[in-house]
Amino acid sequence: QVQLAESGGGLVQPGESLRLSCAASGIIGSFVHMGWYRQAPGKQRELVARIFRESSTVYADSVKGRFTISRDGVKNTMYLEMNSLKPEDTAVYYCKMGESWGQGIQVTVSS
Repeated sequence: QVQLAESGGGLVQPGESLRLSCAASGIIGSFVHMGWYRQAPGKQRELVARIFRESSTVYADSVKGRFTISRDGVKNTMYLEMNSLKPEDTAVYYCKMGESWGQGIQVTVSS
């Protein structure tokens, strides 16, 4: 299993942007897919976005058109570009590759 470390979270105002990064301790090219999840207080963890080995992507309806998932095979890092953030995007965000999870990072959208 790889070790994953998220970064890039924080507190922003509605309409602003953030980019999350998920750095892996090993080569990520072998994973069939990898993704970002989030969990808001009192809610279940949900899939936000997933990227497949062949580079196709899927997104939750709530983030389509605002979030973009990508990866860099040289840096062994996955990204989540989040634009036009809304208060309902507030959650702890987790990255997942294979059976490995990151520790989670807080994203808070508030005025």
